[in-house]
Amino acid sequence: MTPAARRDALRALLRAAELDALLVTDLVNVRYLSGFTGSNAALLVPADGERGTRLATDGRYTTQVAAEVPDVPVLIERDCARGLVAAAGADGIRRLGFESGHLTVDAHAALLEVARDNGEVELRRAPGLVQRLRAVKDETEIDALRTACAAADAALADLIAAGGLRPGRTEREVAADLEQRMRQHGADAPAFDTIIAAGANSAIPHHRPTDAVLTTGDLVKMDFGALRAGYHSDMTRTMVLGPPADWQRELYALVAEAQGAGRAALEVGVEVAAVDAAARDVIIKAGRGAEFSHGLGHGVGLEIHEAPALSATGAGTLASGLAVTVEPGVYLAGRGGVRIEDTLVVRPDGAELLTLTGKELLAL
Repeated sequence: MTPAARRDALRALLRAAELDALLVTDLVNVRYLSGFTGSNAALLVPADGERGTRLATDGRYTTQVAAEVPDVPVLIERDCARGLVAAAGADGIRRLGFESGHLTVDAHAALLEVARDNGEVELRRAPGLVQRLRAVKDETEIDALRTACAAADAALADLIAAGGLRPGRTEREVAADLEQRMRQHGADAPAFDTIIAAGANSAIPHHRPTDAVLTTGDLVKMDFGALRAGYHSDMTRTMVLGPPADWQRELYALVAEAQGAGRAALEVGVEVAAVDAAARDVIIKAGRGAEFSHGLGHGVGLEIHEAPALSATGAGTLASGLAVTVEPGVYLAGRGGVRIEDTLVVRPDGAELLTLTGKELLAL
């Protein structure tokens, strides 16, 4: 879907919300609706058609914006949002929605001043409209996600083949090695700060790599992803250095069973909370419910965490084209933890798996 088609889809939501236009200030949403990737921008999208659509950015991006957004008039203005509110007033827009989940209190106060000085513009909260569109991916977006996942898969395979996961290396060394290999396989950057957690650190869900040294007998939890063309992959694999102990095998088998149950529950029309429950119930029945301390997964795309939230409190149902993670984990404080995570796309005939690295317990 082109940015212009996405703007058309947004207009239907604006009309339903009784808005004359939307002021888009979240840069991720600006990119989604226009294709512009600069660091300072805002977009005005009227509800009644393309006429009046404007993108604002500053003079640093004159050449870039002309190349990336040839179909939208551009306002060169350092204070992008203020400039577009003034333009909205001049165009006779009265009910102007704004991304209230993104705008600061001070920025909102400044826009109110501009609105008062430019006709009868009324600023109305309009949170989450673009995010609602972004949740369902088109095939171009899914291709970008697939490419990002492939870069992460290939990097991990290279790391293992080169002996990069071995006793004596530090968590930081492994993280840097893995990130470099993702770049070598086409990633623009890591999708987020890579998690390498060895031994007792693997029981910390979002551990940050340290100078802790990998040791024989350690569980090593690796949560990482690649960024490609703006889209993020997300995968977690847990391995063991040397022969696994019985408790490590049992813990891994439990998480693998829960992860399989969560993946199998990804069907169009299923409540997101039911997907979480499908995996969580496996762990609860094993007596480990208190040690699964986070939601089952989340949407992924232009941001690493997007709608929907696959959690016990998540709202809504699965739709075809949603890209989500399924990542149950069980964490035994002071001993170690296991998490297994994939990125998948919900399809009418079953979820498509994008992260293809095997999920058997690998002993290195």
